[in-house]
Amino acid sequence: MSLNNRQLRYLRGLSHDLHPVVMVGDKGLSENVLGEIDTALEHHELIKVRIRADREQRKEWMENIAEHCDAERVHAIGQVACYYRRNPEHPTLELPA
Repeated sequence: MSLNNRQLRYLRGLSHDLHPVVMVGDKGLSENVLGEIDTALEHHELIKVRIRADREQRKEWMENIAEHCDAERVHAIGQVACYYRRNPEHPTLELPA
């Protein structure tokens, strides 16, 4: 899934009012945390994740989340990253062309 610039801008705008639904802390990016992120993406399509770690570790975990959950990273600022994955059965967000 590849989003164009217009779609990314649209999703970034929608993500401003969101609060993080999953927080990754000291115990790291476990299978349970990845499962919670996957479930949140199924229900919401667009989510925020707060990642508490140093810069290099955050970057690695952000890439792992996108890869494992088959999601597109919309943007990342500091310790917060936004992800989007379209629900094929019941889409809730209509993206611009």
